Order: sequence, then structure tokens, then C-alpha cells
Amino acid sequence: MMTRLTFICHGATDAVRQARFPLDEALEDKAIIGARALAPGIPRADRIMTSPALRARQTADALGLEAEVVPALADCDYGRWAGQSIMALQESEPDALSLWLTDTDAAPHGGESIRALHDRVAPWMQAQSAVGGHAIAISHAPTIRVAVLIALEAPLSSFWHIDVEPLSAIRMTSNGTRWSLRFDRV
Repeated sequence: MMTRLTFICHGATDAVRQARFPLDEALEDKAIIGARALAPGIPRADRIMTSPALRARQTADALGLEAEVVPALADCDYGRWAGQSIMALQESEPDALSLWLTDTDAAPHGGESIRALHDRVAPWMQAQSAVGGHAIAISHAPTIRVAVLIALEAPLSSFWHIDVEPLSAIRMTSNGTRWSLRFDRV
């Protein structure tokens, strides 16, 4: 049984533009306009899911998609760093920030480590691979990065080597035993 999974990264927010760890903020107006422009090109899907975050739900709405809220698609929990800029943390907690950026098991902010995020997303992806059909998942760059690592069976240390832009789509397929990345024609 073949499963197609299309991840769509939510649109830009102030936190994205200001290099801050996100709170549950709304999309920028430009992101809503951008998502609406992409809507006609969104393929039909058997299942459409979204992160519980406002920015992901707004992206689904702007794309014209009725999506089920799925907690496994949530962004990484940044704990007490939520809302803070990376620059501010480089000044106030440089060792903690460095640890988080180099150790996938570390969670100095009191939230999730990259490994914990992986451990949340992996079972969800496994469940999707057993269902078949086409699923669309509107989520966050860190969640999508982890999904790419799962598909490639790559080490978590590669997490920081993947960039996921707002409103980008990442496609993958599963034959029920393994995931593969899929690159489509322009």
C-alpha cells in the first residue's frame, strides 16, 4: 500500500522574521495572501491534518483546507524560551543555547529536546504509512525537519542542516516499510 505525505510549513509570523522562538502567534498578513495564492495548486488529499498552533490552523484556512488538529504535528516545545530571540539568549544563556544546538538530547529551556520531538513524530509517521492514500500535514519547520530525518533514516545531528521555508511543501512516500523523499517537477 502506497502512502503519499505532503508536509506544508505554516506561513511566516513575526517570530520567524525576528528570529524568536515562537509563541502561539498569528500569521503575517503577507503569509495569508501568499497561502491563498497557493491554494489552487494544492492537490486533493484523503486526509488533511494540522498542528494545533494558530499559525498552522490559519495556514490551513488560507489554503482553503478543512484540517483535523493533530497534537503530534505541534511545533517543538521551547519551554521558557518561547517568545525570546536567539540573540537575547546568546547574551543571557550562551552555554544553554550552545548545548541545545549541539546535543539533540538536551532541553535546557525546560521544553522538548530534538530527540523528544523525533520520538513524537516518528510513531505518527509510522501510523500514516499504514493508512495509504494521500495525506497533507500543515506543521512547523522543526517538525518537518525531523520528518525528513525519519524518511532518510539520518542521524538527529543532521537536524540543523535542513532549512524549511514558510509555505514550502515537502513530499514523501511510503510503501509501508520505509519512507522516501519525493521531488516533483516545477
